Amino acid sequence: MRKLLMGSLMMGMAALMSMPLHADTDSTKAINFEFVDIEGKSLKLSDFKGKWVLVNFWAPWCPLCWVEVPTLNELNKRKDFVVIGIGLDYGPDANVVKETASRHSIDFHAVVAGGARRNTDSPFRQVGPVDFYPTSYIYDPEGEIVMFIPGQVRMNKITAFMENYNAKNTRYAGGKPATASPIKEVNFAKPDTGAAPRRPARTITY
Repeated sequence: MRKLLMGSLMMGMAALMSMPLHADTDSTKAINFEFVDIEGKSLKLSDFKGKWVLVNFWAPWCPLCWVEVPTLNELNKRKDFVVIGIGLDYGPDANVVKETASRHSIDFHAVVAGGARRNTDSPFRQVGPVDFYPTSYIYDPEGEIVMFIPGQVRMNKITAFMENYNAKNTRYAGGKPATASPIKEVNFAKPDTGAAPRRPARTITY
């Protein structure tokens, strides 16, 4: 009975939180994350300005993570969308991430070996909390985190949100009015061990 209640609670939380975040929140702006993928290539959020970016956290031992791979592969094929997959909690051998990505036909823009969540330099600390797998964060073309998805990514929710976002911004010739970039530079060479991961903004229904 306890397992059933816990399962229902987790499903309810995922349904509640897979929603847009407040666009007008006073929370800290997204930082300009910087990762190195399994091929040794450097990736920065600012490299993808003008595109949607989905950062997907998964673990090699997570069966639910593979159910959403076809959806993420399809999103990554869009010219206006980039998917970055980050493998976590895989043990001491980083090659496991590359092998797992190949075995499950992950065809993202990039795959990153992120080490363990307990590590002070783990990539998730540049994005947001990862309490279970899979977890994803979506950045809009201006570099803001606009959606937090604890659970599987649903194509219809993503495309509906993107269409609504684009419709709201078509009234501006050439896009949004020019503003300072919301992306903040950050150097994680010497991580602050006392800093806790930034919690995402509160969610709203729509």
